[in-house]
Amino acid sequence: MRLPWCHTARETPPLLPCEAHLWLLPCLSHRPSVRGSPSVRVLRLSGICPSSNHLDAEKVPAMAPRPPLGPHLLLALLLSLPPPPTRARHFSAPNATFNHLALAPGLGTLYVGAVNRLFQLSPELRLQAVAVTGPVLDSPDCVPFRDPADCPHARLTDNANQLLLVSGRARELVACGQVRQGVCDKRRLDDVAHVLYQAEDPGDGQFVAANAPGVATVGLVVQAPDRDLLLVARGLAGKLSAGVPPLTVRQLAGPQPFSSEGLGRLVVGDLSDYNNSYVGAFAAGRSAYFVFRRRGARAQADYRSYAARVCLGDANLYSYVEVPLACRGQGLIQAAAVTPSTLLGAFAAGPGGAGAALCAFPLARLDASMEHARRLCYTAGGRGPGGAEEATVEYGVTSRCAALPADSPESYPCGDEHTPSPIAGCQPLEAEPLLQLEQPVSAVAGLQADGHTIAFLGDTQGQLHKVFLNGSHGHVYHSQQVGPRGSAISPDLLVDGNGSHVYVLTAQQVDRVPVAACPEFPDCTSCLQARDPLCGWCVLQGRCTLKGQCGRAAQANQWLWSYEDSHCPHVQSLLPAYRPRQEQGQVTLSVPRLPTLAADEYFHCAFGDYDSLAHVEGPHVACVTPPQDQLPLNPPGTDHITLPLALMFEDVAVAATNFSFYDCSAVQALEVAAPCRACVGSIWRCHWCPRSSRCVYGEHCPEGEGTIYSAQEADVQVRGPGACPRVEGLAGPVLLPVGWKSRLALRVRNLQHFGSLPASYHCWLELPGELQRLPASLEETSGDVGLISCQAQQLRPSVAQRELRVPIYVTRGKAQRLDNAHTLHVTLYDCAVGHPDCSRCQAANGSLGCVWCSHRQPACRYGPLCPPEAVELLCPSPRIDRIEPLTGPPEGGLALTIWGSNLGRDFAEVQDAVNVAGRPCSPEPSLYRTSARIVCVTSPAPNGTTGPIQVAIKNRPPGISTQHFTYQDPILLSLSPQWGPQAGGTQLTIHGQHLQTGGNISAFVGAQPCPIQEPVCPEAIVCHTMSQASPGEAVVRVVFGHAQRTLLTSPFQYTANPQLVAAEPSVSFRGGGRLIRVRGTGLDVVQQPLLSVWLAATAEVQAAGAEPRDPTPRTSCGGPAAAPQACIQLREGLLQCSTVCSINSSSLLLCQSPAVPDGVHPQRVFFTLDNVHVDFASANGGQDFQYQPNPRLAPLSREEPTRPYRLKPGNVLDVEGQGLNLGISKEEVRVHIGDGECLVKTLTLTHLYCEPPSRAPQPANGSSALPQFVVQMGNVRLALGPVQYETEPTLSAFPVEAQVGLGLGAAVLIAAVLLLTLMYRHKSKQALRDYQKVLVQLENLEIGVGDQCRKEFTDLMTEMTDLSSDLEASGIPFLDYHTYAERVFFPGHGGCPLQPALEGPGEEGRRAPVRQGLTQLSNLLNSKLFLLTLIHTLEEQPSFSQRDRCHVASLLSLALHGKLEYLTDILRTLLSDLAAHYVHKNPKLMLRRTETMVEKLLTNWLSICLYAFLKEVAGEPLYMLLRAIQYQVDKGPVDAVTGKAKRTLNDSRLLREDVEFRPLTLMVLAGPRAGGAAGGGAVQRVPARVLDTDTITQVKEKVLEQVYKGTPFSQRPSAHALDLEWRSGLAGHLTLSDEDLTSVTQNHWKRLNTLQHYKVPDGATVGLIPQLHNGGAVSQSLAQNCTPGENIPMLEDGEEGGVHLWHLVKGTEEPEGAKARRSSLRERERERERARAKAIPEIYLTRLLSMKGTLQKFVDDTFQAILSVNRPVPIAIKYLFDFLDELAEKHGIEDPETLHIWKTNSLLLRFWVNALKNPQLIFDVRVSDNVDAILAVIAQTFIDSCTVSEHKVGRAHSYPEQDSPVNKLLYAREIPRYKQMVERYYSDIRQSSPASYQEMNSALAELSGNYTSAPHCLEALQELYNHIHRYYDQIISALEEDPVGQKMQLACRLQQVAALVENKVTDL
Repeated sequence: MRLPWCHTARETPPLLPCEAHLWLLPCLSHRPSVRGSPSVRVLRLSGICPSSNHLDAEKVPAMAPRPPLGPHLLLALLLSLPPPPTRARHFSAPNATFNHLALAPGLGTLYVGAVNRLFQLSPELRLQAVAVTGPVLDSPDCVPFRDPADCPHARLTDNANQLLLVSGRARELVACGQVRQGVCDKRRLDDVAHVLYQAEDPGDGQFVAANAPGVATVGLVVQAPDRDLLLVARGLAGKLSAGVPPLTVRQLAGPQPFSSEGLGRLVVGDLSDYNNSYVGAFAAGRSAYFVFRRRGARAQADYRSYAARVCLGDANLYSYVEVPLACRGQGLIQAAAVTPSTLLGAFAAGPGGAGAALCAFPLARLDASMEHARRLCYTAGGRGPGGAEEATVEYGVTSRCAALPADSPESYPCGDEHTPSPIAGCQPLEAEPLLQLEQPVSAVAGLQADGHTIAFLGDTQGQLHKVFLNGSHGHVYHSQQVGPRGSAISPDLLVDGNGSHVYVLTAQQVDRVPVAACPEFPDCTSCLQARDPLCGWCVLQGRCTLKGQCGRAAQANQWLWSYEDSHCPHVQSLLPAYRPRQEQGQVTLSVPRLPTLAADEYFHCAFGDYDSLAHVEGPHVACVTPPQDQLPLNPPGTDHITLPLALMFEDVAVAATNFSFYDCSAVQALEVAAPCRACVGSIWRCHWCPRSSRCVYGEHCPEGEGTIYSAQEADVQVRGPGACPRVEGLAGPVLLPVGWKSRLALRVRNLQHFGSLPASYHCWLELPGELQRLPASLEETSGDVGLISCQAQQLRPSVAQRELRVPIYVTRGKAQRLDNAHTLHVTLYDCAVGHPDCSRCQAANGSLGCVWCSHRQPACRYGPLCPPEAVELLCPSPRIDRIEPLTGPPEGGLALTIWGSNLGRDFAEVQDAVNVAGRPCSPEPSLYRTSARIVCVTSPAPNGTTGPIQVAIKNRPPGISTQHFTYQDPILLSLSPQWGPQAGGTQLTIHGQHLQTGGNISAFVGAQPCPIQEPVCPEAIVCHTMSQASPGEAVVRVVFGHAQRTLLTSPFQYTANPQLVAAEPSVSFRGGGRLIRVRGTGLDVVQQPLLSVWLAATAEVQAAGAEPRDPTPRTSCGGPAAAPQACIQLREGLLQCSTVCSINSSSLLLCQSPAVPDGVHPQRVFFTLDNVHVDFASANGGQDFQYQPNPRLAPLSREEPTRPYRLKPGNVLDVEGQGLNLGISKEEVRVHIGDGECLVKTLTLTHLYCEPPSRAPQPANGSSALPQFVVQMGNVRLALGPVQYETEPTLSAFPVEAQVGLGLGAAVLIAAVLLLTLMYRHKSKQALRDYQKVLVQLENLEIGVGDQCRKEFTDLMTEMTDLSSDLEASGIPFLDYHTYAERVFFPGHGGCPLQPALEGPGEEGRRAPVRQGLTQLSNLLNSKLFLLTLIHTLEEQPSFSQRDRCHVASLLSLALHGKLEYLTDILRTLLSDLAAHYVHKNPKLMLRRTETMVEKLLTNWLSICLYAFLKEVAGEPLYMLLRAIQYQVDKGPVDAVTGKAKRTLNDSRLLREDVEFRPLTLMVLAGPRAGGAAGGGAVQRVPARVLDTDTITQVKEKVLEQVYKGTPFSQRPSAHALDLEWRSGLAGHLTLSDEDLTSVTQNHWKRLNTLQHYKVPDGATVGLIPQLHNGGAVSQSLAQNCTPGENIPMLEDGEEGGVHLWHLVKGTEEPEGAKARRSSLRERERERERARAKAIPEIYLTRLLSMKGTLQKFVDDTFQAILSVNRPVPIAIKYLFDFLDELAEKHGIEDPETLHIWKTNSLLLRFWVNALKNPQLIFDVRVSDNVDAILAVIAQTFIDSCTVSEHKVGRAHSYPEQDSPVNKLLYAREIPRYKQMVERYYSDIRQSSPASYQEMNSALAELSGNYTSAPHCLEALQELYNHIHRYYDQIISALEEDPVGQKMQLACRLQQVAALVENKVTDL
């Protein structure tokens, strides 16, 4: 079907401004909705409307069945992807295989030929258009056919593109596929989807391309003087193409395009002998060249490479000449390309052609070789001078070389009829390989730029190599992976028109690769090292550029090329190399090859931030250094500052180095111990002034003071560190005893520099915590050597130490420090430290002079400090403090350790001095510690021997221990467990007696050690087994020192390692605790299975965790086993958290997921089965374990979390949250209210629904009075607050007397209030009483409907879950943007608001002028002055109605749809004018209604800007609400005549009577044979839920809803076009209808037939069949028109010939003549409302409340989606609200209520209420009257939530039929919460960052690009002009009165439009 606004295929209308944009593609820049993307109904991407050629694909005979994947779906797939970046680098399409690439010269447009597709791309690789070319019903053995019967073996065949060429002159694209024998078609260059020519019945002369995908076809479009010709060369393919020559000339125009009739062909005698395989076709100069491979003449077996040439103007191929090509030593040619002077060929190389070689054949040589062959064949019979045959006529034709006149080659340069043809030279043209590659080359391209030749080679692995052809060799300077690895690059390797990019094609994608990437190299070094021949360093620009981009490249040293210049500009030397910071001076830089500047240009030097002018002389540049105050301070701890020194041209650094400024005064501060040495020994030229102790940078010290010069000075004697006054070393002892007066002497040198002035000296000792000064004197000098003596002093450090090194130095005068020649120190020693007993004191170094002194407190002291009589020469007896171990085996050999004091002065004293229990014990010399420890080895002794240890040292009494040592025999008894995996890791317990024997115990299992876990207990040893090579038994043994015990009776059994085969689930919350079921084999042999996770811990987590710990915690003997630690610290900051799994059986483990702290990243999740470690992914088929963030749940009482939540018994609890089902299932969640359980019914991402206990449970603990609501999800425990059950009030508890008293008091109060409210009308008082009455009823009834709501809601959630699953596949049926815009812009106009005007007779000639006039009108609308004048003038006209204003505003919205920035600017101006108008009246009334054009423009503008938000965010909850309402309504009976329903929210639509009904499930036959027609195909049975009280039409509608539930409504068949057939058995078919002969009629009342009437049972089989006649239906079938999805109105009263129709209840009968006296419908409705309001039976309120409670969750979700700012608010809303804030500030409006009203009126009431009330504006759905009535109540609730005033009964902003108090009061309790949401929404938007004008314009420009060419643009302009025509004179007058309009000649331009559109005579 042709789109109504499109032009016909034959037209090429001029491009209108609004047609030149993209067609409406809703998925272009916005990702699809989560429920799927809508179907896309448009083909065109740019240019004018698409023609109908490619729409009516069924009419093309050869493409018999339409391709199954149409262009609509293709574009949806391609364009629903995120938009590419601004500069795209590659293009790919899903499920597409690319074949060829073509480039339109001049335009730069790219065309990609693919299997079944043609793509049109911009130069930046953005998709512009796409055409579908297959698959096609075809066979290579059939000629193209129309009727499939002509080719019985035809199959659906993919159409690979074989040839793709651009005809520049005709602006056509030639595309040839492999199907239909390779015929071609022509398409428009600006729209490949537009087919210009396609042969309907091609002859064999039009078979062009090879019809086999592996056979190459190449071609050229040649521009002859009078026409374009097509040269095509192809290989042999298929039996039907055997007669097609390998080379043909074909016509492109004329009656039979692509035919070769009358044109040249390369005639071949036997094609099997000449199977040419073509590589490429090229045009160069006046010739066309073809490169190919073929066998030699006359069926020779070897293949050779050839190049053939024909003249471009030779249409008969008389000029055909070919010569062999040979790349020396290589194979056949694989790819070729032509540069202006060279033919480049890539040849196979290496064994088996695994490599490639590149050869270059100059075209001059190639042409000379061909000319030589042609001359010989023309004039010499093909013989050379030597008589050998050098040229011949090939291809088995009858022509032979001739002997024509000698001037024949010149006379016939392109041959003629009488010249020989085709000519083949016999001598190959040879070339040497320029380059060898390891990969085969599949593509070659060449480029000449800046005098260099660059070759681009694409290999079979997807790599692109750039090659510089420099003389006789090539150099690969860059290689990069372009396509997918392993995907060969196509031969179509193209360079764009300006030589800046290469387009690379692979089977999967097209890439755009820069020819030269010079800007990628940031500095000169990288630029030259890249060796890119096109790049060089532009010195004065400071960047890597092409030569042409460097302005002075021709001058010397200005542009450095890597192949000539290997060095960048650099500073070769500096003179001086550094300077003192205090002195400003000159620095000379040596910069070789410095560029020469113009006379008025200069270089300057930059020392950091300081600039100075540079003086250049040749390569030398002189600059002045900065003054001291311009230099930064030295960094702390340094003596200099180093600054970058750059030689600058303007702001470009030409060369750079570093330059240092030193500070001599800072040098001496760096080395305090030797300031003079540091000064004169530094790298700087610093000198030392000894008297003043200063380091200076000048030539000498102040006058009268000697100078010690820097070591760098060569011509002075006093220089360097050797001349400094210094302390050489100590002249006395180095060891000084503590507490004894010692005298120090120091050798000094070079003190003569101080002169003869007297000075005092001091020695300084740096003791810990203090600096001790000792007076000193210079005692003697001899030459330059002297001696300084320090005063004797007792030295005692604050902390006693055995030895203390104390630094020492000398000062002269007050603070003049002498240098220390090296580090000087004395050693203080204290005999008392480290010698606690006599033996160790006497064992001290004799040079220290320590003795054991018994004076006062016995201690070790310095000899002179102890009185002689107190010196002890003999030490006391040994003392034994402790021995270890206390037991040992009888065999001896145990190492026993003895601790004590006075245990000998050396080993010789104790060598034979130790006895253990009366047995000798041999000490170990290496383990002996003087006086403190003896380690000896025990001797054998009988079992049970016990006794003390004795140490007897000569001359002293023996020392005896108080502890006794016992010889005992350890015994091994048993093992547990007795088996474990061969990988080891089993915790093995060895039971026995006396196992705690000795201290060195080790265990072994077989030959493997078993590391023991401390401590060893007397009756048990615990160790961990090591791995074993194979399963089997192993003997356990324990070694006690040198004794070994073996357990032979019960060996340990190594079993096969456990295997894991499955683990599920594979996701958990971070809190852990989720039960993981692990299945495998051999799991019961594992002792302690663990589930562990490694975490990359952050610093915070590491700080929070403990120190690294042992994963196996130690226990004490007899104590309980310690539980494994939850988390332990591993190496490199890793944290390991584990849980212990329980072994359920040998095949099942039950594990709980470990908890993972926040802020850490899980790196590995694995199972630890003793020593077997299995990654979770390995156990779960490759799927790794995932951690999800912990769920978040909102408190039950959101406003006050600590306040108890009041729960009505029987209600289902709805808990909101985030991420609830990401890491757990519904069955695993446990919810508790106190000690009772709340049964979880439904768990979604954001909601948890549970059924609480019917009675109030008790608190779980006695700490609180109310039970707490707690949700447990694994380890995650969430307490959401206390719960208080509401109890139903009992009437008897309230005494009658109190009721009477309260009633009397209330009466008095009401009377007082009434006296104060006399000004209110009677109606308001009545409404208030109604409100109070209904509110009391609602409060009492809501408890009663709780149970019903719970059941209904659970059922509804199940249904919605199923619906969500269906939507995953089918998607939400959003309207395409085209239809959406029409319905929003023109509500009430049906689906076709703008139709092209039908042309009358003779009006065809008027079409072009009218189109031209409308084009000018479109341009005129771009004038802001004209547009504003037009709007104001129209609105001033009294006859210009409100309907006209809305219509014109929508027409303008369409006309300016492609210029949304301009439309927004107009809207801002008009809104500003509107605000100024209302400010002087009542600002709160602004935007209240749609009375002006600006208000309708605002509505349309919001609809455009929020379409994407609707699809991505708000659409899904709104659609789910709509479906939930429909499902609930359908569950109850609906009266087909009155339209009333049992289940509704709207009181006026409530079916009040009790109707008995029963749900039925019908089995509906769906499929090819469902209608009863014969034929194949399976029939499916689809269950459909209906009611037995449904009419037949209602049943059909419900059945269609079930059968077509994934299909948009507009694509479903109409219920009125189908009949319902009940099938029972094989032959029983009964057609059911609303009315038939069986209908029951009584007293003029006819009842409609129902399923109950026909007695259709549950489970009956029915089918839908096409309707043969129309009749008997309540509602007449609507004809199919362009109004999909509109409601079919229900008749108010069905009357037929005096008979009243009824369905469920009979309507109220009226007396005769009543119809004539009927008031309007609205008055009747109001009467009914008043009657209802007086007394509402309780049962009806129950139904309303039940419906409300069931739908509450979906209403909340919808409001939340509209009013949430959790995701970014659409920029249009932020922009609009900011603008309204500006208007309020501009006009001084400070009342927040006014601004609230403006925002509400502009967005919520203007757009969102419309969307809530009319979902058919957004979705392709049918909205029934009952659903519409319910949506009206919800919309009214939304309206009430947006008002600022208190909620009360009223009619402002309300819909008529839901004004009753019941409907208003249904949501009275929720509206305050919704109001808070609105307030918070406005507040959050205001606080968000402002939307700038630039950001908004950018967003609008994107929308203009995506949703351009608004629907019916031309018709919109025509309609707009019709309105202008009505007020033509007034508009002309207004334009002429405006001075600016006069200058712009706006009136004149409008008159021109009128003249063109309607032949209006003007005064022009």
